[in-house]
Amino acid sequence: MDRKPITVLTTILREGAKLPLYGTEMSAGADISACLENDIILEPGSYVKIPTGLSIQIPQGYEGQVRPRSGLAAKHGITVLNSPGTIDADYRGE
Repeated sequence: MDRKPITVLTTILREGAKLPLYGTEMSAGADISACLENDIILEPGSYVKIPTGLSIQIPQGYEGQVRPRSGLAAKHGITVLNSPGTIDADYRGE
């Protein structure tokens, strides 16, 4: 798949954070991972913010999107609350 290269600056905020990676050559987006200090127990009907340990700087004119993993959503009902979650180019938080 031909991709137009862009630079997304990434800052590691927590020890153990993993950089985003494309799972396959044809992946539409990069996968991010949770960066947890302790296990999280998610009760039915509740929600929680999951830290990534990363801050990214998206170029102006672009956006990032956080989408649920289809397997987690289908098998366990775990999803992104405001799916897809938008990361604006000027957002610098975790």
